[in-house]
Amino acid sequence: MNFEHLIAINDPANPLLVPLTRRQLWLGLVERVDNPQLFLPGIAACRLLERSPDSALRELDFGAARIRDRVTLIAEESVHFAIEPGEQHAGGSLTIRIEEPEADRLFLRFSYVTGFGNQAGSEDAAYVEYVKSAYHQSDLDCVRIIRTLAAEGSRQ
Repeated sequence: MNFEHLIAINDPANPLLVPLTRRQLWLGLVERVDNPQLFLPGIAACRLLERSPDSALRELDFGAARIRDRVTLIAEESVHFAIEPGEQHAGGSLTIRIEEPEADRLFLRFSYVTGFGNQAGSEDAAYVEYVKSAYHQSDLDCVRIIRTLAAEGSRQ
């Protein structure tokens, strides 16, 4: 399954969106790397096995499942999560890219690549639209949390 969508962060035509700076948005994405418990319901713990300014190796504990991922960060541009395949997960990736098509118009582009539902007629194929909807809702929650962190001043 390949799935991609955009979420508007700043839109001067929409007064209901409190604008964020690119820096605030970036620091929120870094917070998602370092403290995924804020962003992922059901996660029991996260162990940072390696961390540098431009990468991380993490082990995410969801209770019944443990997932390792390698995160690559390009400062104020993108975060790429590469999930290692294992017994409990087929692997896949998520890239979150900051886009600014014009001054003060910020968007986040979420791009997912997984093996889920790729075979026509498989049982998984019936659930693809549900999974896409769940990913989209999770990404809206991510933006909401970043906005909350920025409003609290914890990520400036």
